[in-house]
Amino acid sequence: MAGAMELLSFLIIASFHVILMALAQDGNQFVHYDFRKADLYIDGVATIEDGRLKLTNSSKRATGHAFHKTPVNFRNTSFSFTTEFVFAIIPDESTSYGQGMAFVIAPSVDLRYGAATSYLGIFNRTNDNKTENHIFAVELDTNASSEALEESDNHVGIDINSIISVYSVDASYFDDTKGLRKSLVLASKQRIRIWIEYDGEQRLLNVTLAPLETPKPSLPLLSRSIDLSKIFKEQMFFGFSGSTGTIKSHQYILGWALSIGGKAQSLDISKVLDLPRPPPNHMPVILASAATIAFLIIAGGIAFFYHQKRFAEVFEQWEQKYSPQRFSFRTLYKATKGFKENRVLGAGGFGKVYKGDLPDGTQIAVKRVSHGAKQGMQEYVSEIATMSRLGHMNLVQLRGYCRRKGELLLVYEYMPNGSLSDYLFHGNNLSWSQRVHIITGVASALRYLHDDTEKVVLHRDIKASNILLDSNLNGKLGDFGLARVHDHGEILQPTRVVGTIGYMAPEVTTLGVTNKLTDVYAFGALILEVVCGRRPIDLERSLEQRILIEWVASCGRRGGLIDTVDSKLAGNFRTEEAKLLLKLGMLCSQKDPENRPTMKDITEYLQKNIMPNITFDITEIGIPIVPLICNEMTPSHGTTSSVASFWYDTITVLFRGR
Repeated sequence: MAGAMELLSFLIIASFHVILMALAQDGNQFVHYDFRKADLYIDGVATIEDGRLKLTNSSKRATGHAFHKTPVNFRNTSFSFTTEFVFAIIPDESTSYGQGMAFVIAPSVDLRYGAATSYLGIFNRTNDNKTENHIFAVELDTNASSEALEESDNHVGIDINSIISVYSVDASYFDDTKGLRKSLVLASKQRIRIWIEYDGEQRLLNVTLAPLETPKPSLPLLSRSIDLSKIFKEQMFFGFSGSTGTIKSHQYILGWALSIGGKAQSLDISKVLDLPRPPPNHMPVILASAATIAFLIIAGGIAFFYHQKRFAEVFEQWEQKYSPQRFSFRTLYKATKGFKENRVLGAGGFGKVYKGDLPDGTQIAVKRVSHGAKQGMQEYVSEIATMSRLGHMNLVQLRGYCRRKGELLLVYEYMPNGSLSDYLFHGNNLSWSQRVHIITGVASALRYLHDDTEKVVLHRDIKASNILLDSNLNGKLGDFGLARVHDHGEILQPTRVVGTIGYMAPEVTTLGVTNKLTDVYAFGALILEVVCGRRPIDLERSLEQRILIEWVASCGRRGGLIDTVDSKLAGNFRTEEAKLLLKLGMLCSQKDPENRPTMKDITEYLQKNIMPNITFDITEIGIPIVPLICNEMTPSHGTTSSVASFWYDTITVLFRGR
């Protein structure tokens, strides 16, 4: 009997250990030191050599992928995970690092479509920056990439659906013994450990680097707020991707631990495999090349000095915490052909906007902003950082910025069809369906800014000239130069009056109050402008038609609301849609902010074709302040267009506050 009990106890203990081992090696938790024992999907040039996972070799322009075959099921989870791995990058040439590699989470193990060189085997020109990718990556990039618009050849970046990092920073680690941060060369031919930790509850991602023998630093390299629940599908695969270009590098993974929903088991560095023997000594060739390079540097030293001075830029410590891509002035100078006048797309209170062409063929718009105050510049770049984290199809994409000699250069995606104002008032007409599509798109973007982002973003300058049109005439809201960001639920204090006359709510011009409902007022003015084909204020028209919302209200009271629709449409519009938009525009224009709808209400009106209840009582409408001023300043015998234009332009400049 005693022997039977001992046998039973042995079986229970053995079964328990078997279960633990199985749990440690399933798709949700594992530790690998010898990758010959790992259940991996491998393609491209990736191989397993003596237990080491090798992503790339001496092949030019090649890719390699390795994914754990078992997918992670995120259903009913907070999407939390932690991973720790040891990597090493050994470039073939000591004068250049070559390309890089990345830790990747993707909905499929098959990334063979991923291009080599700067795309790191993850994306290509066709699918880059597509929301349907559902790909998250932490790139260890060792090349200054023209495709990815990255100019650092030694950085760590966070990529979401695109090779253009949403955040990136030069590689370094925090030395706790000395209390300072030290640079770390990714392609150092040394083993480096990396920790990637994502807290789905807090929506916080931390990335930490250190040499293999160094304990985990107390301060991460990157710590960012990201909602990966919007990126991940229910089932995702974890793995690695690497690539080579004309300059090759050998990329190794030497140990890997992963845990879903908990803390990954820390790697035992004594079990991490050593790197293979170094390649043959190329020192004679290197010395000869170095001597030649040194001679060329000395010979061209003076010319180089003056050339560099011409393109000198400004770098300050506070800029390191902001996420937008920083372009070199040289890159933007070449892209715009030296900022030639024939490249000017437009001009405003802040400066001119130039068309540019990057070396990879990407077209951009470069806005030169003059701003001398240091503190003001810091606030402006901080605001840019916020805008760069926004992602909506109806917002103009901010690609990055550059600082040089007291000026700021903002780099945006190029919009080939110019502004909505151009189409409405300068000869290019829009069909009714195109107008409705633009209004709906801008409404969706404003709802996103007001309700669907981490912080509330107030645009504060919504108008037709700030709605830009892409090649398919999709409307995109741009120019966030006056935008203001605040926490949800925060009550803002009054500020200086900013905006454009005709679009500013009465409480903006009288009290300096700005909030979501002041944006709604401006959007209402935009709706009427698009439907009626008239500016909110046109001093060259008759007194009755000078103020658009007054004229629409007057026509509405006498049953002639449809008479206000743009005559250039020649009757080619849908009557019920026109009534809906006109009434919605008037509802947004109510004097009392509490009577205006929210952007969420507006999008529901548009989606469900719900006709709002509205009266055209002139006492309930928020009339712009400009007609009162103009009437007081206008001669009693009538006004000429030049006098009216003078006062309109003067007041606009004053109230824009630029």
